[in-house]
Amino acid sequence: MAAVNQEHLVKEPPTPAPGLAANLNNLLFFRLYQCTNLLHKTGTKALEQNHITTQQWAVLGALSRDRVKDGMNVGDLAAFLMVSRQNLTGLLSRMESLGIVRRVVDARDNRNRLVQLTPRGWVLWRDEMQAHIARFYETALEGFSNTDKIHALHYLEKLLENFRKLDHGDDGGS
Repeated sequence: MAAVNQEHLVKEPPTPAPGLAANLNNLLFFRLYQCTNLLHKTGTKALEQNHITTQQWAVLGALSRDRVKDGMNVGDLAAFLMVSRQNLTGLLSRMESLGIVRRVVDARDNRNRLVQLTPRGWVLWRDEMQAHIARFYETALEGFSNTDKIHALHYLEKLLENFRKLDHGDDGGS
C-alpha cells in the first residue's frame, strides 16, 4: 500500500488581509465613540424628568458609595471620574445651584473641601432616580447574559488600563 501524502492537510494559518488590523482597530474605536455619544444622549434622556445629565449622574453615583458617604475631596472625585478638576468644578457649581451637592470643610484637614450629597441629593438619588436607572440598564443591556456582562467588563478594564498608560505618557515606545 502506498503512503498517503498528508502535507496538504496541514495548513498554515491564513495571513490577515493587508490593513485588516487597522480596519478592525478603526471600527472598534469608532463603535466606542458612537456608544459614548449615545450613552450621554440616551442616559440624559432616561433621567430628563429628574433634570440630570449623565455627568451629574456619575457624580451622584460616585458620592453615594458607602465608603465616601461623608464626602470626597474634589481631587479624588476628579481622579475617580477621570475628568479634569476644571471640568468637575463647573459641574459641581451647577449641582450646588440645584441644591443636590455641597462643598464643606474637611473636619480632618480644614484646608480641604469635601463634596457631599445634600439631603435633597440623597432623595433624588435613592428615591427618584433608581427606577429610571434600572429601566435604562434593562433596555441598554437587553440580550446580554451575565457572562456577556462579565466579558465586556473584562475587556473594558483592559482597555481602561491601556488608556491610563497612554494618559501617563507610556505609549509603549511608539
